[in-house]
Amino acid sequence: MRYGKIGAAIASLAAALLFAGDMALSGGMVRHAGSMNGGGDGNKDIAVRQVTVTPIRAHAGDTVRVDVVIENKADGYETVPLEIFANKKVVARKLFTFGLSPADRIYRETMAWDTRGVSPGEYRIRAEVFVWGDSSPYDNYLEVKHVVLLSAPGAPFPDGSTSGGSATETDPRFGKSGVGG
Repeated sequence: MRYGKIGAAIASLAAALLFAGDMALSGGMVRHAGSMNGGGDGNKDIAVRQVTVTPIRAHAGDTVRVDVVIENKADGYETVPLEIFANKKVVARKLFTFGLSPADRIYRETMAWDTRGVSPGEYRIRAEVFVWGDSSPYDNYLEVKHVVLLSAPGAPFPDGSTSGGSATETDPRFGKSGVGG
């Protein structure tokens, strides 16, 4: 025996926990192991319901705030990436956990796009949550129709306006979109 009796006992205990118990302790709650990350038989259905970008007129080097409203439409539990894209390039990413509590259906996440080193121009912003096995993946992303305009530091904006403003895109099944300021 390579690891002796203690090694065999630890291996047996691990096997018992993995196969016989089929339960896991997570976040202070007991959950079926099949419903945890990457797993099993839980129905997962996430929808990006709203994306707000502030400011929509900024100078390269400014921080652009992106607020995302996400709905958990099913009972699944998982931690997945939430990504913000500017012109199809990932500019912000964080892990997002949904389903810890069955009562939590609406989540609000705020992310920041640091535009230091970004070329002036127009940028389309998209928020996306990728969930493997989502029952309706078509609503896991939402793109803001209004572009974010980045000007060179200190340069005026083409229309003579000042930095600021916001744009909100809302899933048409959820509410209305708009541009402010």
